[in-house]
Amino acid sequence: MDLDPQQLVKIANLRMPFGKYKDRVLLDLPEPYLVWFARKGFPEGEIGKLLRVLYEVKLNGLEDVLEPLRKPDQRRRP
Repeated sequence: MDLDPQQLVKIANLRMPFGKYKDRVLLDLPEPYLVWFARKGFPEGEIGKLLRVLYEVKLNGLEDVLEPLRKPDQRRRP
């Protein structure tokens, strides 16, 4: 898998464009949702690529590495 640093920035800030978690920042998607995509197939295009990378990030417990990439308006609220 080729990893583009810009993909990581997008994962930390881009909102899910469809589905049950529409408008949620990709990084905040629950792991079971990504596991479901891994089993059923990721969508085509850029969003599928980003979700595939995010799946690997979450699978390896690396979400905290992406937190500093969030823009201030995308920060998780307590």
